[in-house]
Amino acid sequence: MDLYDYQESAMNRLKNGSILYGEVGSGKSRTALAYYYTKILYGELQINGEGKNASPLKHVPLYIITTARKREDLSWEDECETFRLSTNLVNSIDMIPVVIDSWNCITKYVDVKDSFFIFDEQRVVGSGVWVNSFLKIVKNNKWILLSATPGDTWTDYIPVFIANGFYKNKTEFIREHVIYNRFAKYPKVDRYVNTGRLLKERNQILVPMHYKKETVLHNNKIIVPYDETLYQDVRASKWNIYQNKPCKNASEMQSVLKRTINENHERTAVIFDLIKKYDRIIVFYNYNYELKMLRDLAESIEIDYAEWNGHKHELVPETDRWLYLVQYTAGAEAWNCTTTNVMVFFSLSNSYRATKQASGRIDRVNTPYSDLYYYYISTNAPIDKQIGKSLHRKKDFNAVKFFKDDDYSKAYNPYDHGKQLSLF
Repeated sequence: MDLYDYQESAMNRLKNGSILYGEVGSGKSRTALAYYYTKILYGELQINGEGKNASPLKHVPLYIITTARKREDLSWEDECETFRLSTNLVNSIDMIPVVIDSWNCITKYVDVKDSFFIFDEQRVVGSGVWVNSFLKIVKNNKWILLSATPGDTWTDYIPVFIANGFYKNKTEFIREHVIYNRFAKYPKVDRYVNTGRLLKERNQILVPMHYKKETVLHNNKIIVPYDETLYQDVRASKWNIYQNKPCKNASEMQSVLKRTINENHERTAVIFDLIKKYDRIIVFYNYNYELKMLRDLAESIEIDYAEWNGHKHELVPETDRWLYLVQYTAGAEAWNCTTTNVMVFFSLSNSYRATKQASGRIDRVNTPYSDLYYYYISTNAPIDKQIGKSLHRKKDFNAVKFFKDDDYSKAYNPYDHGKQLSLF
């Protein structure tokens, strides 16, 4: 069994209820399984040539709750095999049961007892079925969480804090730490109080994996032209030119504006040039019209391509030259690729988390490449500039705020006979 020093250190610091926190590609899965084998099953592992391998002394079933993609691509099965564990009972050491399922099916396991759960790709934020099921499961089982982004705000930690016994319920947490804005139309956190206690509680459960990256990241921003007149006309009129109707809200306005700048074959020309330089490229996109553009390009130059989106779940091609077309929402996390070192962001995502998760698909501990190349296709349009600034600040793009701050927010709609719209 080979573990990096930082993985072995994290394994030894883990305890029940911990959040194993590591960058995308840091090897959280292997570290979690090593913890389960040595600290839960009381087995022994020869690690980096030291110690010895010994069968488990305890018999504790393993449940891994992960993303649908990881369940389907069998990546967890591959990691389990390293520890002689298998979802096929007869092939699992000491016939220890192993169940790997997605978050969508978590309700099936609320009655499980005396087992060990690995919750992969943290999903226990807010409220709802997943959180309620999680809180029921942890009452009767041992568990850890794996996450690359454990929480953006203190309220993100509420379910995990409750699971660790720090608070009885959400109401107690809010009473102790949350001050709401009295003037907001909906519950909006104004500030947190007694944060010293929160820091102490988080430090009790958070186990970070710090490692020195051996790869060099090369980030390249490529600016392509856009139709400025069309952009300004749409922005001033607040008119959906693709459906011939007014934009009903900021989200629709954003989608229309982005389409005016994204639906530009200068973007596919960039991909065409890059495929001359690199044989294998992963391309992230947002919208279906972008996918069509990319499909048309791939077919016109007769290069193999595969897709991962809400409709197709195809794996990374295994041929010598290919494009892998991935939609942000569907495929930004829970898979990896070590057969290329090139990624293109065909258009920018509003989500910093999605962008970070996407970039990590090729930034793996076991990548054979020393240099990784990222290409961000953008324009000088105001909305693209602001999205880029938000991502640079490690924040999500806020469309409502953008349109309120934009100089055009008070523009008149020529399609509405001089009546001013106040949509944003």
